[in-house]
Amino acid sequence: MVRAVVMPNPMDPLEIREYPDPEIQPGEVLLETLCSEICGTDVHLHHGKLAGVPYPLIPGHVSVGKVLETGGEVIDVDGRPVTRDQVVTFLDVHETCGHCWHCLVAQETTKCPSRKVYGITYGADEGLFGGWSEQIVLQAGMKIIPLPEGMEPHDYMGAGCGLSTGFHAVERAGIRMDDIVVVQGAGPVGLSAAAFARLSGAGRVIVIGAPRDRLAFALRFEADETLDVDELSPDERLQMVLETTDGRGADVVIEASGNPAAVREGLDLARDGGTYVIVGQYTDAGEISVNPHTQINAKHLDVRGCWGTAFTHVYRGIRMIAATRERFPWREMVTHTFELDEANEGLELVAGFNSMKALITPGSWRP
Repeated sequence: MVRAVVMPNPMDPLEIREYPDPEIQPGEVLLETLCSEICGTDVHLHHGKLAGVPYPLIPGHVSVGKVLETGGEVIDVDGRPVTRDQVVTFLDVHETCGHCWHCLVAQETTKCPSRKVYGITYGADEGLFGGWSEQIVLQAGMKIIPLPEGMEPHDYMGAGCGLSTGFHAVERAGIRMDDIVVVQGAGPVGLSAAAFARLSGAGRVIVIGAPRDRLAFALRFEADETLDVDELSPDERLQMVLETTDGRGADVVIEASGNPAAVREGLDLARDGGTYVIVGQYTDAGEISVNPHTQINAKHLDVRGCWGTAFTHVYRGIRMIAATRERFPWREMVTHTFELDEANEGLELVAGFNSMKALITPGSWRP
């Protein structure tokens, strides 16, 4: 039997349930789970903030595991066979169809209506399709990424889903060399965005957020300056950004906070003709009032939403971590680990913003 954490319904305590050992079908891969992320999405799931969730479910949409078994030959994206004992991760999105209007015409696979996500839109009765379990079954066609040589699971999981989300946001921003970039939010998404902004050639990076320990991490991710939302008012933060930019505002602003009020502030932080990318509003946290004339149109501002991630963002993000793990403290973002029986405690910790990155570790592996 395989033990797994199950979220029965919104706001119900998490439970441990046992499932029969899976029978691997052709093209499938069975993983021993090494670690799986506890992230803000799991908090949203527990609070019932996401639509269409098939409770009960096994949470955990970003995970790393060791290959136990394959259903025949399975090939990774680089054309190499997936082999027993390999340490791999995978794109949590599955069943993107590749033939609908969104996939073929708009080329926006994150909006494919067939798209399903491990740990979010698969029910517990459908299979071991979430990472808070001793084992994970990767269905045929899953996009698998072996971790590069020398890269440890917590190198990747320190950023977790924030890695690919931050990578996508920076890609959407189109940062140019010497741009001044403001990142709103100092969680894993914001810190990843700050690092990738620097790697994209940003001349100056400013991170706005809290608490202080996260802002200290921002400096280690090569932010030039941090602004603490607990100590500075929005007007003070705006004034400091204007002083840094000779009164113009930032070339690029990336919202990664999840607070709707940050969007109104971000519109003001960007310069005339600048770019504003909104990536943090994953759930409906409420409405704000903006002035479309003064804050957008008269500024000739380019406002871009950023939803989800595609395989390219995970793949390239992992390769960038492998290349920069001595430069940026990716692995040190893992501040807490929890066994399966401690999942309620871990979820509560993350919900209270008391962890940089927390992991579920179902077996003996520890960072």
